[in-house]
Amino acid sequence: MDFAFDARTEELRERLLAFMDEAVYPAEPVFSAQVAEAAARGVIWQRPPVIDELKAQARARGLWNLFLTHRPEGAGLTNLQYAPLAEITGHSPALAPEAMNCAAPDTGNMELLADFGSEQQQARWLKPLLDGEIRSAFCMTEPDVASSDATNIATRIERDGDTYVINGRKWWSSGAMDPRCEILIVMGKTDPAADRHRQQSMILVPRDAPGVDIKRGMHVFGYSDGTHGGHAEVVFTDVRVPAENLIAGEGEGFAIAQARLGPGRIHHCMRQIGAAERALELMCRRVTDRTAFGKPLAEQGVIQDWIAESRVRIESTRLLVLKTAWLMDTVGNKGAHSEIQAIKIATPETVEWILDKAIQVHGAGGLSQDFPLAGAFAGIRTLRFADGPDEVHKNSLARAELKRHAAQAPTS
Repeated sequence: MDFAFDARTEELRERLLAFMDEAVYPAEPVFSAQVAEAAARGVIWQRPPVIDELKAQARARGLWNLFLTHRPEGAGLTNLQYAPLAEITGHSPALAPEAMNCAAPDTGNMELLADFGSEQQQARWLKPLLDGEIRSAFCMTEPDVASSDATNIATRIERDGDTYVINGRKWWSSGAMDPRCEILIVMGKTDPAADRHRQQSMILVPRDAPGVDIKRGMHVFGYSDGTHGGHAEVVFTDVRVPAENLIAGEGEGFAIAQARLGPGRIHHCMRQIGAAERALELMCRRVTDRTAFGKPLAEQGVIQDWIAESRVRIESTRLLVLKTAWLMDTVGNKGAHSEIQAIKIATPETVEWILDKAIQVHGAGGLSQDFPLAGAFAGIRTLRFADGPDEVHKNSLARAELKRHAAQAPTS
């Protein structure tokens, strides 16, 4: 495994680092001011104008759709090439990913449509998503069942002639509150009597279809995440869409979900390493500037322990993520399944620990809106649920490990 940057990656890194320094970081206070001004007018869900300005700059610099690996619609990158680029965007998660059209949930939805969508579906929905003209949402999680087990999904998708009728209730449908969101990818059951992994299907539902009721945006530790499109509760009541809106075919929903979640998980982890790096940077600056009990915080033994431990944890986690990216490129997502689960367990835990220490050295300021730490902490804590909770991944990983060692057990 050689994780050295090749010429293509290095060139894109230099271009991206310049974009961050010249455009993204200077835009952060502008973004905050625009969000505050919009909130004062009661406008929560619209994107601040500075986002569109950054998107135009990113596209002009050739920093567009980098996430879509191994596909001509993207930048022609591998997962290993994309990993250090995604990490850089994690330094400014509210701005950089979306500026480059590399923000969830649109990334996962675009990958899904690229892999499983029909030509008609790709022309109608994938192209405008790739062009950054619209946004989308993924409607899978439900409030009344344990959605970490996708076979529990209760929403019904029933065939009626040349249409399908959808009834059900979803929540945490990220992005659905955004006025630019035009399409929902909905997972539900088409055949409850089929094999438990063949009951589910996915279907494309226009956000403005009759019977779609966007009820409210859920809060995450008090944050509305309005500037990211929110996390909507959506009720579907006799929503009727054409049969050609079904993705891939009846019974394919579970397999599609698993295919979608693999890249989504590693992209989250890539970006979160960048968030950890920025938290460590803020920690070091803060302790250098502050004095307590007669000497700089930077000279306190416990602080130095936190800083050293943060560096060790970042480097260890980054290597695991890079190995996973390399495996996804060389043996495929299925072959990298265990490693994808491992990074999904390890990365949020690592970054949460580092953010906690960064908040601690910032004192009350670390809990406030004056630093990005509190929002980042809410986000990383959320990631321990998103794309499957820790416990599900640990259970699956343990079973795989037990099976592997049982197969290698000596006979006597």
